[in-house]
Amino acid sequence: MNKVIFVVCDGLGDRPIKQLKNLTPLEAAKTSNLDKLAKEGITGLVHTVGYGIRPGSDVSHLSLFGYDTKQCYKGRGMYEALGLGMKLNKGDVAFRCNLATVKSDLTIVDRRAGRIESAEPFIKELDGALINGVRFAIQPGVMHRTAVVMSGYNLSYKVSDPDPHEIDVKAKKAMPLDNSKEAQFTADVLNRFIEFAHIKLKQNPLNKERSKKKLPEANYLLLRGAGYVEEVQSFFDKYKLSACCIAGAPLYKGIAKALGMDIIEVKGATGTLHTDLEAKFTAAKNALKRYDFVFVHIKATDSCGEDGNFAEKKKFIEKIDKAIRIISNLDDTLIVVTADHSTPCTLKTHSADPVPILMNGIGVRVDDVTKFGERACANGGLGHIIGLNVMPEIMNLLGKSQLYGN
Repeated sequence: MNKVIFVVCDGLGDRPIKQLKNLTPLEAAKTSNLDKLAKEGITGLVHTVGYGIRPGSDVSHLSLFGYDTKQCYKGRGMYEALGLGMKLNKGDVAFRCNLATVKSDLTIVDRRAGRIESAEPFIKELDGALINGVRFAIQPGVMHRTAVVMSGYNLSYKVSDPDPHEIDVKAKKAMPLDNSKEAQFTADVLNRFIEFAHIKLKQNPLNKERSKKKLPEANYLLLRGAGYVEEVQSFFDKYKLSACCIAGAPLYKGIAKALGMDIIEVKGATGTLHTDLEAKFTAAKNALKRYDFVFVHIKATDSCGEDGNFAEKKKFIEKIDKAIRIISNLDDTLIVVTADHSTPCTLKTHSADPVPILMNGIGVRVDDVTKFGERACANGGLGHIIGLNVMPEIMNLLGKSQLYGN
């Protein structure tokens, strides 16, 4: 085999749910195509960043691609900004950001502002703001998500998250994480920008309309994940595989860009429940003509888990299963399907539960697993592996692994 399609279903893993007869959404879903891939392949469970560790989506993807995050991870903000096509220069500090809803005392009511359809009309007035010599750029992402980049001198990424990551508490101030003048300056300027943005957002006519309709106002910016540009070895230099990425959400495009992967834009790839899965898998199949490694990211499984909507998660998994038939019978191609982390519907957040993985292709040692699910894959031939071991397993199956020793 010379080619790989690497499918990551974000937040796919889950826990047993009473209403699903104590099955997970994946186990309860009708997944004949995924089951066939599992039955004819080798399976296992992946602890993406280590045993018992709750992984973020950024570090889990880096680990799955074989990059040690203890050495190369410098914050999520950089990847979000890169994924939105923002320009980053050395010394810039980038953040991921949500449009959110707060009360007059800054108590957070909704961290996603009712999952608004687009942030763009709310943030136009904020882009280009200049505070104490620091220029702020802000770009819309999917729905309520945005990215913010600070450009100027004497900036530091060593600042805390103003986002408390929960509701019914007050938004925080950014604080320096070390004693440097740069960190103190960055925190002060960032707090001033957040105050400026809050005033502008409250005055936005769209929010006045939302208030009349009893909809959550998009009146606050919650920033987190400060990061800066850190060059790493490219995916091609590391594995000698030409690679591309097919994704809807900016983070995953940004990670791919940082690793030197090309981005394949697919019409209808939105990163939401309404994403065009058939178009994404068709594009993946076609991309094999030019690339050795095709990374396909699917986001909505994670969104369903965060919303606690197990029925929708099950339904969306069935949509994935239907669409994946497009790549299920390709010659000379290794198909890998896994997740970056579990997002149990009962928790509505990431957990440390390992995620299922299957590898299907010529020469794979087929195990006895006949279904693609969390508990079924626990009996697979790959056993329990950590994320950093996934790419070495892939390279071995491709016949491209390096000999260790003599």
